[in-house]
Amino acid sequence: MSHVFPRHTKSELPVIAAGDGCYLIDSNGKKYLDGSGGAAVSCLGHSDSDVTAAITRQLENVAFAHTGFFTSEAAETLADLLVENAPSGIERVYFVSGGSEAVEAALKLARQFYIEIGEPQRHRLIARRQSYHGNTLGALAAGGNEWRRRPFSPLMIETSHIAPCYEYRDRMEGETPVDYGLRVANELEEEILRLGPETVMAFIAEPVVGATAGAVPSVEGYFKRIREICDKYGVLLILDEVMCGMGRTGTLFASEQDGIAPDIVTIAKGLGAGYQPVGAMLCTSKIYSAIENGSGFFQHGHTYVGHPVACAASLAVVRALLDRNLIERVREKGERLSDALHTAFGQHPHVGDIRGRGLFRGIELVEDRTTKRPFSPAQGVNKRVKAAAFDAGLICYPMGGTIDGVNGDHVLLAPPFIIEDGQIDELVGKLDKALSAI
Repeated sequence: MSHVFPRHTKSELPVIAAGDGCYLIDSNGKKYLDGSGGAAVSCLGHSDSDVTAAITRQLENVAFAHTGFFTSEAAETLADLLVENAPSGIERVYFVSGGSEAVEAALKLARQFYIEIGEPQRHRLIARRQSYHGNTLGALAAGGNEWRRRPFSPLMIETSHIAPCYEYRDRMEGETPVDYGLRVANELEEEILRLGPETVMAFIAEPVVGATAGAVPSVEGYFKRIREICDKYGVLLILDEVMCGMGRTGTLFASEQDGIAPDIVTIAKGLGAGYQPVGAMLCTSKIYSAIENGSGFFQHGHTYVGHPVACAASLAVVRALLDRNLIERVREKGERLSDALHTAFGQHPHVGDIRGRGLFRGIELVEDRTTKRPFSPAQGVNKRVKAAAFDAGLICYPMGGTIDGVNGDHVLLAPPFIIEDGQIDELVGKLDKALSAI
């Protein structure tokens, strides 16, 4: 009998034994192509020798030193590298152990910023429906994943949710993509005015929505209008790039493709590529200076903030992304994956939309392609696809509740950046087999 508390108490999971490039191998010797990088984590695959060597070197020197007493060379060098490649204005990096922690840090920093500058009345947060920002209480409150939120709603901070930028479902007939983007972006201004501009501290959004909606990018102009609205009312813009950042969508920071810079940005997952638990919250010099010239102390922290081994691993990962031209490769292989998905499923009667950027792709499954009618949730389509794909030797990331938290099914794909053309064909072939099976 296992004493491990699993994610699902009825699951009987195979035991992982080894990793080899884009593959994971269980204790029975079965190989699985990692078509989702776990949860868009394993961007370098599962056997990168440079990263494991960096971890070993750090362990040989020192494994841990609390950041209340020391900084580390790994953390300092990694912060320099991230800032050098970050959006304009980003100058400080706060290291944590994962995406939820990064979002919690971002929310608390936004609140403390306004206290420090003498605007303590600003405490309200605005986010989007069908978003996901993490599973700790602050991050869960920010997110718009209704299924995850509902049981814990009495414990959450107050958050307003506006419409997502979800072109496949919400753009009206005759409406151009640009006009649609402006229409939904303007909901932010309406909500700020409804709440009272003097009370709103921040708006948080994923540049490309990940697990909850399935690799949904914004339309052209949407985030530029969002940036304008935030600037007009003095509201901080927090971009959650935990899943879509670190090269996953074809640029190191996903917001580069939208032509904007955030006030705060969160990263994780691909930051450590799965080799160590690590995340980060980055902010502008304006925000940092408010703390530095005010109380001088960010009222937040965790034991493993800035962990030297995690930072050493992450430094090796980011150097690999930049020095091996892997981000350019993401753009190239992302187009190859998109073409393969459209060839296989572009006319599939139960595939409504194929979307995404780079090696971050989503397939929305529908019962009726013409009307976009989703399958009944009772059919459990996403769960059945996941099981059938796993049986075929493919790890993918299907989810339900795509449309409104209850209805809708999608499959998220986020393979390692080192994936080869033949493995893309294998991925699509095994996914095709899974869809045919159900």
